[in-house]
Amino acid sequence: MSGFLRPAWPTDAGKTGDILWAFISDTDWMPCLYTAAETISFCGQMIDRGWVTVAVLDDQVQGFIARDGAEIHALYLAQSAKRRGLGRMLLEDAKAQSKHLKLWTFQANTSAQQFYLREGFVEAARTDGADNDEKLPDIHYIWPEKPEKPKKKAN
Repeated sequence: MSGFLRPAWPTDAGKTGDILWAFISDTDWMPCLYTAAETISFCGQMIDRGWVTVAVLDDQVQGFIARDGAEIHALYLAQSAKRRGLGRMLLEDAKAQSKHLKLWTFQANTSAQQFYLREGFVEAARTDGADNDEKLPDIHYIWPEKPEKPKKKAN
């Protein structure tokens, strides 16, 4: 794989929006609350805030992560880019920049759950979805800070 990561540019809003819109459109349990144009605008807002890193493969944006400090707001890949290591690459970059990460994923999204558990996240809570826009039951995951080894006292 010859993919690489870079900070998102304003011109990436269309591609990142398309990736997110494709997930929404192609996922039968996911409610469609916004138009494709609104989804692109949302991605543009995250890019403007400096939250987005994109994964580029074959000169095309194939995925992205949106992160505000320790909070991961989104991690999506183009369908054709799945199982090529880009999701792990985006997550490893986030881990390298933060000692602690947290995120929410829907209970119906079993592939995301498997991915996050495989990458060392642990379940912290479950909700009925009453507090999210989609009203779907969700799971809060955290990536715990690795404890430092205690230093030996000099005698």
